[in-house]
Amino acid sequence: MESIKDKKILNSSTNVPKYVEHFPISGQLFKKAKKYLPAGVGSTSRAVWSGWEPYPLFIKEGIGSHIIDVDGNEFIDYLLGLGPMLLGHRPQMVTEAVTKQVQEAGTVFALGSELEMEAAKKVCDCIPGLDQIRFLNSGTEAITYALRLARTYTGRKKIIRFEGMYHGFSDGIYWNKHPSPNAIDQLGNCIPEPQGPGLPDGIKDTLLICQWNDLESLKKIIEKNHTDIAAIITEPVMCNTGCILPKSGYLEEMRKISEKYGILLIFDEVITGFRMGLTGAQGYYNIIPDLSVFAKGLGGGYPVAALGGKKDVMKLVDNGTVSIAGTYSGNGIALAAVSATMDYLRNENVYTEMNRKAAKLREDLNEILKKSKIAAYVTGIGAIFQVWFSDKPITNYREAVKYARGDIFHIWWEEMLYQGVLFHPHYFENLFVSTAHSDKDIEETLDRAEQAINIVEKRCDL
Repeated sequence: MESIKDKKILNSSTNVPKYVEHFPISGQLFKKAKKYLPAGVGSTSRAVWSGWEPYPLFIKEGIGSHIIDVDGNEFIDYLLGLGPMLLGHRPQMVTEAVTKQVQEAGTVFALGSELEMEAAKKVCDCIPGLDQIRFLNSGTEAITYALRLARTYTGRKKIIRFEGMYHGFSDGIYWNKHPSPNAIDQLGNCIPEPQGPGLPDGIKDTLLICQWNDLESLKKIIEKNHTDIAAIITEPVMCNTGCILPKSGYLEEMRKISEKYGILLIFDEVITGFRMGLTGAQGYYNIIPDLSVFAKGLGGGYPVAALGGKKDVMKLVDNGTVSIAGTYSGNGIALAAVSATMDYLRNENVYTEMNRKAAKLREDLNEILKKSKIAAYVTGIGAIFQVWFSDKPITNYREAVKYARGDIFHIWWEEMLYQGVLFHPHYFENLFVSTAHSDKDIEETLDRAEQAINIVEKRCDL
């Protein structure tokens, strides 16, 4: 294997004629969409500048582990809606539950229901850190309320967050997701930096920024500022800068030091929740946070989120001190989806089979990369993984920026797309495996990956 860190990449830009040849109707629809939708899409992650060059695909339908675009191209899907399609597209049991709810009961009542209580019980029974929960509509909502609860409970205002993580787009936390090289001082301390314009400057005084996986810097910041720190918020596995696993003992020490100083620990399990296992990342690592947020794996593909935690914190909601509201929160569609999803995930062997297939894909893909001339490796856990085109290990955001080759990743994405395998074009996203992926899907993906890597080598002049 040969490192290509310093080699010039040939033909690395998108092959526009070939792309247009494969996806002409998507291109036509994109032109029309730009008239009514900013950037022609509904989210930044689908925009051209997020890697979908020269335009994003437009999808006709999804079924199981496959999706079909408007041009009739069929893909084995590892994008999975950026994670929510844990059960694949249109899972029968969830579709039937939602349809029944809509047809026989209704959708929005702004009142309680037995279904809400049943769904809440099923979620709390699975996740060790949940005594009580509130259902919400998005991860951003849930994070916003979690921070509000933490500040109220502790009487402190500052929040520790980590570079490279995404905790939703609210003003109070949409900082240092992917910071610039300038967001660090001469001593190596991270400087709060808004992720974009429009965020009030004063919010920086409420944030302390750390590097992920750097225990010593975390301890120093806490020891210096502990009387002002309300909470540490973290993904248990960094899934918004590729897939970066915690170092051995890192989360355990984070839990110990937060408890020592009365700081709440918030686990953002929007991605890891129910994808790493029925008990979430907190069950996998046996670390119980004070508050937890769930979303993408919760509803079988339907929009829903949940915030929950220990009863002594959630009592602030129970007695009305902190208001957690939302007209659409706990709507019938979301609750039916959650209830059906929990029932399915509690079936014996669901995770065993999904993780077996995911492990085979990761391990065999890693072997294919080892045999190539390209410096690359696969990292992941359970049904989440990413390919790092790098000749050095990556343990945090700044190492990802410094060592990973996003240009080569984009070439690989492009060639895999032409082979009928779909995932996000940016190397800071993830590849996901669902319960719907079959052994045949995995074998075909590996065969296509081997062909794609051979083409990547040629395009990189190796």
